Amino acid sequence: VQLQASGGGLVQPGGSLRLSCAASGNIFSGNVMGWDRQLIGQQRELVAYMLSNGAINYADFVKGRFTISRDNAKNTVYLQMNSLKPEDTATYYCHFMSRGMKYYGRGTLVTVSS
Repeated sequence: VQLQASGGGLVQPGGSLRLSCAASGNIFSGNVMGWDRQLIGQQRELVAYMLSNGAINYADFVKGRFTISRDNAKNTVYLQMNSLKPEDTATYYCHFMSRGMKYYGRGTLVTVSS
């Protein structure tokens, strides 16, 4: 499975960004797509994930600000990030899980700064 992410960049505090990630390859049903992030000097942490049946889970620090969605027909997951804070500055990685395997795409950098 290959993952191609896009949508990162520089945004001012309070602004919004939308990340996208398209999966290709051997895509089976019953999968999970989501996003992790890694702040400089810290371990990677879960941001949100969404099952193919629509179930969603968010990390507490993004609840009410970020929204995950997916288009199963396109094997694409999205992360709408609103009310961004400087502490959201990180490299964001999309992930895909299926049949006991987890795949990561190349990260996309999100910088929140004035």
